[in-house]
Amino acid sequence: MGHLPYNSSVKIVVALDKLKGSLTAPRACEIVRGTLLSVRPEWQVVAKPMADGGDGTAEVLHAALRGRWVSRDVVGPLPELRVHGSYLWIEDERMAIIETASASGLALLRPEQRNPLSTTSFGTGELIRDAIERGAHKILLGVGGSATVDGGVGAAIALGWRFLYADGVAVSLGGGELERIARMERPARQIVPVIEVLCDVDNPLCGEHGAARVFGPQKGATPAMVGRLDAGLNHLAIAVKEQLGVDIANIPGAGAAGGLAAGAMAFMSGQLVSGVEAVIRETGLEAEIAGADWVLTGEGCFDGQSLRGKVVSGVSRLAAKHSVSVAVLAGSVQVSENVWRREGIKLARATMKPEMNLQQAMARAEELLAAAARDLAKQIAA
Repeated sequence: MGHLPYNSSVKIVVALDKLKGSLTAPRACEIVRGTLLSVRPEWQVVAKPMADGGDGTAEVLHAALRGRWVSRDVVGPLPELRVHGSYLWIEDERMAIIETASASGLALLRPEQRNPLSTTSFGTGELIRDAIERGAHKILLGVGGSATVDGGVGAAIALGWRFLYADGVAVSLGGGELERIARMERPARQIVPVIEVLCDVDNPLCGEHGAARVFGPQKGATPAMVGRLDAGLNHLAIAVKEQLGVDIANIPGAGAAGGLAAGAMAFMSGQLVSGVEAVIRETGLEAEIAGADWVLTGEGCFDGQSLRGKVVSGVSRLAAKHSVSVAVLAGSVQVSENVWRREGIKLARATMKPEMNLQQAMARAEELLAAAARDLAKQIAA
């Protein structure tokens, strides 16, 4: 079902996310498109690289919208670090596309430096401030890949907010300081454009499924740290509700980037949106899918999370709307066939061979992706 005769005029849209650690989304789509055309040169194949608000989102939108990169030296994930951060500037729309990972990303730290009691989103706030000073009318803030669990307080401080201890002294940077915040003071003059926070998760700020408990350990938090960070985020949520009248505690997605999403709501009037849906909108993917026969999507690991707010789920929903067949190409497939078929996916293929380990598969990512795309082309045309 969904297979097409060899001589059909076939249109295929290639809409892959990055294969993390090995291939960017634009490169992955380029490989698949070239392979499909080498097998069936008569097909129309359109590449539309995708992202969901995580690292790589700005690069995907650069491929779609062009624009230019703006670079700034900013505070890194630790207050004592300086990093070379950058964001995408779209002059015609006066729009900035900023990735948290560029300034406050986990990848910027060595494993032994990971400590969310100390890490901060201050550098991300510096990039936001630079875009505002440049005259941004709109900011798309991608919140994937962060090293922080500071509730966005660091970013807010960079934008002029003051957070004070009970004795009136300004709080230090880092997630470990949240539980000591007694008072918040707005900037004397704050002009903030429309900020869309591109979320790729639906976790709330606090609790069992919150930022500290779910994401803290991968950012270096010990069990004791997790408890302290969760208490700090809960304290912050109560303070924000009491002092600012904004409820950030149980909003789906507010826990993204260690609560930076919640902080963007509280301190920047940010709006939380689905990252993949925002990328779909900005890249014009729907117009291409509407007239297609197949859409090929995927990422490094096709697992349960892929079907909850990630690229595969967003592209699959859009394909279903237009009755377009969906195939998934991924480094590994960890979803059972019953599950992915129930989601309307007709084909799913892993690039990684059973006898390989992850390191081997990543080293041969281009070759393996091309081979899987070649096999998939034959299946579609059979």
